[in-house]
Amino acid sequence: MTERLWGILVESFPKMLEYAVTVTLPLTVLSFALAIAVALIVALIQYAHVKVLSQICRFYIWVTRGTPLLVQLYIVFYGLPKVGIVMAAFPAAVIVLGLNEAAYMAETIRGTLEGVSVGQLEAGYCVGMSWPKIIWHVVLPQAMRTAFPALSNSMIAMLKETSMAATITVMELFRQAQVINGRVYEPLALYIEAAVIYLIFCTILTWLQHRGEKRLNSYGGAHA
Repeated sequence: MTERLWGILVESFPKMLEYAVTVTLPLTVLSFALAIAVALIVALIQYAHVKVLSQICRFYIWVTRGTPLLVQLYIVFYGLPKVGIVMAAFPAAVIVLGLNEAAYMAETIRGTLEGVSVGQLEAGYCVGMSWPKIIWHVVLPQAMRTAFPALSNSMIAMLKETSMAATITVMELFRQAQVINGRVYEPLALYIEAAVIYLIFCTILTWLQHRGEKRLNSYGGAHA
């Protein structure tokens, strides 16, 4: 490694790390919060078999899962202004990333909801609980505990997918790497450096996921 290249990497690392902390992480957290909220609503509607709304949810899942994330970003950021809907790049990325991931997470949550024994519902009705209370206090906690590993994986995947936001000018980690590369033209080294930063954050999230799973398993064992 030449002295020039080493100097570029040393100088660029804190800049990319800064954008990772101040833009990439907030983008991930906000998008995931939106995704989990939408996924819960969509999954519960399908679990309750609300006729018209269930069909709308199925259509949403079909369209979202059947079209590329990049195309969705372009439609929202570059396409919607043609019909008078203009959004800044960051909120547009949050909405698209959140709604995209929600379509996948909704199916995960729906599957875990349906995996809870019907006897749990019947027992709730026997003690006088309403359907919403049974769902909130009995079914949903068990379903979310089962769904935790898959939902954690979705969050890790979303962290990596935030790099797509660079295509609509969001100045996140990968976009910053592109900007620096445009000035010094060292694509291999700079993009590997960016990949290392993504790897560091994903490793931390994976570690937190394992800790969370252990806590949930110990909690489940204590209440078995």
